[in-house]
Amino acid sequence: MTATMDTAGADAGYPMRRWVFDDSLGRFDIDLGDSHVQCGALDDLRVPVDLELNYGVDQGHIVLRELIAARYRGRGDSVLVTHGAQEALYLAYSVLLRPGDQVITFRPGWQQSWEVPPLLGATVDVLGLDADFAIDVAAVAETATDRLRIIVVNSPCNPTGRVVAADDLAALLEIAERAGAYLLLDEEYATDLSSSLATRHGNVVSVSSLSKIYGLPGLRLGWLYTEPELTAACTRRKHLTTIANSVLTETLAVNVLARAGDYLARYQELVGPGLAMLREWVSGHAGQLTLVEPQGTPFTWLWLHRAESSLEFCRRVLDERVLVMPGETLGAGGGIRLSFAREPQVLAEGLAAISKVLRS
Repeated sequence: MTATMDTAGADAGYPMRRWVFDDSLGRFDIDLGDSHVQCGALDDLRVPVDLELNYGVDQGHIVLRELIAARYRGRGDSVLVTHGAQEALYLAYSVLLRPGDQVITFRPGWQQSWEVPPLLGATVDVLGLDADFAIDVAAVAETATDRLRIIVVNSPCNPTGRVVAADDLAALLEIAERAGAYLLLDEEYATDLSSSLATRHGNVVSVSSLSKIYGLPGLRLGWLYTEPELTAACTRRKHLTTIANSVLTETLAVNVLARAGDYLARYQELVGPGLAMLREWVSGHAGQLTLVEPQGTPFTWLWLHRAESSLEFCRRVLDERVLVMPGETLGAGGGIRLSFAREPQVLAEGLAAISKVLRS
């Protein structure tokens, strides 16, 4: 099955918002659909009882920014703390893009990258990935125009689970540099941000958060890291939107990043056994499923070899009280995203329910 997404079907643009907040809300007991490690809880964190609930600082509390900068082995004035990675990406688009600019992005991926730029007057070229979910660098070079402003890259990728090869990333950076453009890196699943290109190149923006590998999406705490001048521009734009993050959330985030090693260890403890269980389960459904081996993500892409669409399949799985993510919500058809970084008993129960649907 090809990974090029031009033939994803009539439901290829089925919005994730509709699936998560309309179709499935309240209808599942086991979540194998969300793209983060199993969530942490508030009782793992500590908040000073005398914390003053003021407005906070638009760029983010200095202690938090320094902790984030330490993940990059970089400088605090390159960090802007945001309301999740979503706001960080949005601020980068809104500051960098002008009417007529070109954005190049990839499908399957996060729909924000092809839906937000047109709202700002930019044009978007969405390129399909090849059969191995790799970026065709030659196609990017052919597509780029003298109006190129941003190339959006997600590595490791949601939903494919694949890492962009270092040579390909370097080639994309060269294309961007020739055009005077930016490389916008969504690095939510990178456990080592010290090797990010944003630490060495001024035209690279790195975005991440506490949502995915830390398992704390409810904190809505993200950031961008780039050269200080662009960080300052994004901070000024943020002041016109959310002003600043919650000081409560930022205080909790300081607590998390001060113990980042513990959270990363928990992540690996769930990913390793979860992937082993998933591989064994997939082997029991040969001919119905093909697993795309993940490269450092808490989820995998599974190709479905069935007559029904992946959206239809996921609806039937939902009837068994299990949530998985249909590829249509991510600009793809014929497959699903399944998260395996869960406690063993939770994952086993969820996979058993999916097996019931596969046998039907």
